[in-house]
Amino acid sequence: MRSTRGIGLATVGAVTLATAFVATLTAHSQEAQAETYEWSNAAVAGGGFVPGIVFNETQEDLIYARTDIGGLYRWQEASQTWKPLLDWVGWDDWGYTGVVSVATDPVDPERVYAAVGTYTNDWDPNNGAVLYSDDYGETWGVAELPFKQGGNMPGRGMGERLAIDPSDNSTLYLGTPSGNGLWKSTDYGHTWAKVTGFPNAGDFVVTPGDPYLGDNQGVLWTEFYGNSIYVGVADPDNPVYVSTNDGATWAPLAGASQMGSVDGYPNIPKQAAIDEVNGYMYVITSWDPGPYNGPPADGARGGSVWRYQIATGTWTQIHPGPNAASYQGFGFGGLTLDAQDPGTLMVTSVNAWWPDETTYRSTDSGATWTQSWTFNGYPNRVNRYAINASSVGWLDWGTSPSAPEQNPKYGWMIESMAIDPHDSDRVMWGTGATIYGSTNLTNWDSNTTFNVTPMVHGLEETAVQDLAAPPSGPELYSALGDIGGFAHTSLTSVPSDFFLAPAMTTATSIDFAELSPSTVARVGALDGTVNIGISTSSGSSWWAGQVPGGATGGGTVAVTANAGAIVWAPDGLTPQRSTTYGSSWTAVTGLPTGARVESDRADANRVYGFSGGRFYYSSNGGASFTQAAYTGFPATGNVRFGAVPGKAGHVWLAGGADDGTYGMWRSTDGGASWTAVAGFDAADTVGFGAAAPGKTYPAIYASASRSGERGIWRSVDEGATWTRINDDEHQWGWTGSAITGDPNVFGRVYIGTNGRGIIVGESSDYVPTDPTSSPTTSVSPTQSTSPTQSPSENPTTGGPAGSCTATWSSTNAWPGGYQGSVVVTNSTGSAKTGWTLKWTFANGEQIGSLWGGRWTQSGGAVTVTNESWNGSLASGASATVGYTATMPGSAPVRPTPTCTMT
Repeated sequence: MRSTRGIGLATVGAVTLATAFVATLTAHSQEAQAETYEWSNAAVAGGGFVPGIVFNETQEDLIYARTDIGGLYRWQEASQTWKPLLDWVGWDDWGYTGVVSVATDPVDPERVYAAVGTYTNDWDPNNGAVLYSDDYGETWGVAELPFKQGGNMPGRGMGERLAIDPSDNSTLYLGTPSGNGLWKSTDYGHTWAKVTGFPNAGDFVVTPGDPYLGDNQGVLWTEFYGNSIYVGVADPDNPVYVSTNDGATWAPLAGASQMGSVDGYPNIPKQAAIDEVNGYMYVITSWDPGPYNGPPADGARGGSVWRYQIATGTWTQIHPGPNAASYQGFGFGGLTLDAQDPGTLMVTSVNAWWPDETTYRSTDSGATWTQSWTFNGYPNRVNRYAINASSVGWLDWGTSPSAPEQNPKYGWMIESMAIDPHDSDRVMWGTGATIYGSTNLTNWDSNTTFNVTPMVHGLEETAVQDLAAPPSGPELYSALGDIGGFAHTSLTSVPSDFFLAPAMTTATSIDFAELSPSTVARVGALDGTVNIGISTSSGSSWWAGQVPGGATGGGTVAVTANAGAIVWAPDGLTPQRSTTYGSSWTAVTGLPTGARVESDRADANRVYGFSGGRFYYSSNGGASFTQAAYTGFPATGNVRFGAVPGKAGHVWLAGGADDGTYGMWRSTDGGASWTAVAGFDAADTVGFGAAAPGKTYPAIYASASRSGERGIWRSVDEGATWTRINDDEHQWGWTGSAITGDPNVFGRVYIGTNGRGIIVGESSDYVPTDPTSSPTTSVSPTQSTSPTQSPSENPTTGGPAGSCTATWSSTNAWPGGYQGSVVVTNSTGSAKTGWTLKWTFANGEQIGSLWGGRWTQSGGAVTVTNESWNGSLASGASATVGYTATMPGSAPVRPTPTCTMT
């Protein structure tokens, strides 16, 4: 049932605001040398959901933040940064990076516990665990559990599911999902047993049968008061149980069942907190476990707030919304009490996507409330707070929305909010992308402004999809989940903006032209709409290329070495080729749908592809492909490959699956023939960086398993020998998405993780094993033709004004909002240099963001004019405008757009 094992962590300390930690280690290798590596992050600051923030009740400045896929962090007061605590989690146990719950011991503050496990379905093959530490998370033991946990499942913001009994801190309780009930440890979390007398494992399921939404939410939280233990359960009929005999027997808490229905919708008790001074237990409820829920479809209340007077057993609904019980709106996500000022509490709405999230505050135990912002005659807002997000500039999302929406937002997906128990002025709350906080919160009560800033530095939570390190321009390009990606002009400073025009919620691939590195292409999707971005300015400005019909996902993109062509293999469509910087596309031949594509880094005529266990190569800039004869590649699993800078025709490939072929291969003739690289029993991604001193071949980096040893590997001698440059204290879970060396700095490597951001490794004391040779000039690249057309930044004058057609469609919708698009087509019969769109919303819709044009809205009237890069349209050509907007109904009302051209 259990296993305990000690796992050591090196001590790591903050060095700058943007870089959370730098750790050193000595590489162990299959070469005869010793070498020190230092590890840090390329600074992004946040980038993902923070569902839990927990302050220790007795030790000041001891704070933990848990993330859904990025591990656990501890606050460092001196540097105002977060320190990662689970970087030792390795490839096989990657699910431990999803933290379901954290508990910090009020009796022995050095003790901390984390319930871990990412998915309760088969996406994670392993069971969960409880991690225990008696040195603030510097080192850990592992108590394995016989069931899974869901750090990235619905309901991950509820709880805390893990709780320490303050009267006997050797005793802990753990609420579990999936019908596994309530569990207990009596030896500081080292061993666990099910509480067999606990009668209810929960029964609330969002969508029965769905692989992600179909799990029983289970047992949610535990609170202690005197000799009573209260446990929240995802069962609207019996949402709270109580025991007065140390958990031997349990009974439904009288009167609690009235919380289980709000306006006819079932509700579950998401969080609870006890005010011991006044003898109250507070409970917030919601109709959905979160973190994505909004209000019920018919506009009923999404949840409520309740106060239970423990001495009398009296329940009072203290819903804080306008007009109290008649309020139509969202459920609640966060709850916190002020330990220094009993009777003061705060709750927060959850996923009020438009116009903004709201926090409610009461100083009289919920009898009356004030709000973080209110309307002063729609759409004018009066905020009690002022946000300065300049230290994480991209939090403004690159938009300037119309009132009442503001940027940066106060938050979204708020399910963690905590007032410092030692300081009434400090509060922190987690959003879908950051941690916000204030150190003068009590200004709220005197009707003066309280200040809000990101308190997220050092917490790096991005999921990396792709990385590319150019020889000039930015240090690095990243393609990221949720926030698209960045041109990292500095590795230690947070970028001011992520990629815009077009923006992407998730970018899947990014590439630059090796011999003309200012040309960059990236692909991905914005809320399901596929798009491609192209830059000829090293990522400082972008325009949106046309998207060929039939594309269903971003796929991968390759730019030929001299920028003569872009080859794009979007999901759902035959790979496409453009020699016009994405303004037109032609299907390639010989390469299957769904292939992965990469360009040669020296020969502009060569482009490569892989699909279904077969490799493909092109010698005409990606116009057509030939299938290689070699058949020894993996037929299943992920396969990634790359070409070597300065070495025409040199390609390395890594990939496979545990139940099939798995390893690394190389080609020196442009993919026509291949050789397996000996010693790798598994390899997942491979990349290249500056050659070592005395060497001419670029250094090779891989995330792989060599002779049974998982790690980050490097070769400086064309793969003859390999060094593992990380160690077991620095593994970062799963590292199979992307890896690349720096082309200008030997030893620097960039590693993509799934939730721990972009890891940067630096070699500080490499000693060549054979210093006799000296660098020589690499082979000269083969050139090919230049692009036949470049994007028009300054369009030429066209014909006279004329007509055009405008076609509207809705591409996505959600409660309270939708995404729409309008396609402008030049039907005048001659080329034009500009266009204007107009339409009127008939149902009070308000645009939140718009791309592909410059827009204004007055009442329901919308006007959109072209951008500089998409105004010129040949006869029959089109441009697309996309937007998101609010809507009062369940479906958008179709507008009728008109357009004119000049």
